Amino acid sequence: MLRLFFYFSPSFLRVDESSACAQGMLVAFENALRATNYKREDERIMHSDSVVIAQEACIGCGNCSKVCVTNRIFVSGGKAKLKSSTCLECGHCYAVCPAEAISMPWYDTADCRQLGSMESLDSAQLLLGMKSRRSMRHFQDKAVEPEKLAQIIEAGRYAPTARNAQEGSYIILQERLAQAEETVVSLTRKLQRFLGIFSRTIRDQELDDHFFFKGAPLAILVLGKQEVDAALASSYMELMAESLGLGVLYSGFFVLALKRSRKLRKIVGMERGDKIVTCMVLGYPGVNYKRIAPRKKPRLKER
Repeated sequence: MLRLFFYFSPSFLRVDESSACAQGMLVAFENALRATNYKREDERIMHSDSVVIAQEACIGCGNCSKVCVTNRIFVSGGKAKLKSSTCLECGHCYAVCPAEAISMPWYDTADCRQLGSMESLDSAQLLLGMKSRRSMRHFQDKAVEPEKLAQIIEAGRYAPTARNAQEGSYIILQERLAQAEETVVSLTRKLQRFLGIFSRTIRDQELDDHFFFKGAPLAILVLGKQEVDAALASSYMELMAESLGLGVLYSGFFVLALKRSRKLRKIVGMERGDKIVTCMVLGYPGVNYKRIAPRKKPRLKER
């Protein structure tokens, strides 16, 4: 019922004159255009020399041509060549070249060492860990180490993105966490007093000072123009956080408040045009669960 607080608030209210169906069709059409034209949405420049092939080192194996998403690379005279077409800068050619003949001058490749393999992980243990995760609503009074936070962000950075856009960004809410929570709790309580006149459920909802962040030391706001990309990054980050012994809560209520309060957006440092997708509340768990929680059977169809 808390979702109603934000929806009906005079200061938060937004009127959407288009139907959900129309919105969905528009998004699908825009995505199709972008995929066809292979154009960027962010402000990065598409450099003509984003990929460089050292002819003296090229062995003409054709692997780069095979994996090139835009068919920009071809083999001629026993050497890989480049067409003057658009490049997604996906890095497939760089990663597949056995002779290390391909470079990407506009990128820092210091961390691009030899691949690891997901197959090296024990699949049964991985699935068990995924089943064991819980949304955490109780946290210890303990700070998250900077090196662990850096690993979590790195996991999000390597999540897949449509058209290799890589346009997502993150806000680490730490110093202003208490101010943001105090602001949103105050706004919500005002709405509760008003809407509680009409609904006992809303009137009886308990809103303590830590309703949104549950005493956690920080939260990560995941921003992105493409919701699927940002959601995938969030999933990668959560798995990394769990592997580091941290608990995570997705605060949908805080995301809802950010979408409707300019004051709150200013507090957390969001800029004009920023689009919030998830708010990941992080910290060391304050509860130790003993067993996997039950789930419903999957709804599955085979055609």
